[in-house]
Amino acid sequence: MDFLSTEKGYSEHTCRAYAHDLEDFISYFMNNRALSITYEEDDKETDHEINVENIGNLIIRGYLGQLHKQEMKKTSIARKLSAIRSFFKFLEKYGVISDNPTESVLTPKQEKPIPKYLSVDDMFRLLDSIKPADMTGKRNRAILETLYSTGIRVSELVGLNLSDVHFSGKTIRVIGKGNKERIVPIGATALAAIQDYREGLHQARIAANQRSPLFLNKNKGRLTARSVARILDTAARVAGLTVPVAPHDLRHSFATHMLDAGLDLRMVQELLGHKQLSTTQRYTHVSIDKLMAAYDQAHPRR
Repeated sequence: MDFLSTEKGYSEHTCRAYAHDLEDFISYFMNNRALSITYEEDDKETDHEINVENIGNLIIRGYLGQLHKQEMKKTSIARKLSAIRSFFKFLEKYGVISDNPTESVLTPKQEKPIPKYLSVDDMFRLLDSIKPADMTGKRNRAILETLYSTGIRVSELVGLNLSDVHFSGKTIRVIGKGNKERIVPIGATALAAIQDYREGLHQARIAANQRSPLFLNKNKGRLTARSVARILDTAARVAGLTVPVAPHDLRHSFATHMLDAGLDLRMVQELLGHKQLSTTQRYTHVSIDKLMAAYDQAHPRR
């Protein structure tokens, strides 16, 4: 866990998820050792200790098979396998094991669901549902305007400090996955909402410096991702939206609307901070759907 946090730059949430997945796998191994390779008499393990050299690919495949029988989603199974792979690569790197049992285990084929997003009209209804009449309203409006204006992840949003906003340059500095930094443009409407909120804090004599969190909770500390989800859920109900809206849906909406407006796919990839272009290509379905509709309507031999 220290390696993932310090050397890989994984977030606290990701490290916690990996730890849980590894504990689950080790528990399975302890209860199903017969599936593993045969080990020598002097390699016998106690109820509380295991020799990782005794974990072969059969036990890993058996574990994945059990998860499949439990009808776990393929994405969740793949995430658990990723945690196991990461663990054995770590052991191999530091010479704890000589052979990596995960090398011959294939990742389950993934479904590629279409990202859920809001229409432009619904997005505007959502944003306009928050009235900046008090400090809470100012903050919540600034939060949602920022998410939609930049397409950043909610984890990136709550990690923003005041110094990360460059008002004159109309950009924000974001620390993304793997502790990677990127500069993202931010629109005038979102900047004005942030400025309104920060001025309100100044008038309320709430001390702040450049290292202060950009968005504060009621105790003047850093806001959490869960709190942002609750803020968004409340706003969606006030706006009269008929489906639940999660913070990541605003990221999907940003990407979809930018591609619809004609922005290049590579540029959207840079804005979102995607490592692989294939991840960004999930959003092209909307443009293709609209292209086909326009084609069917316009072509004389449709």
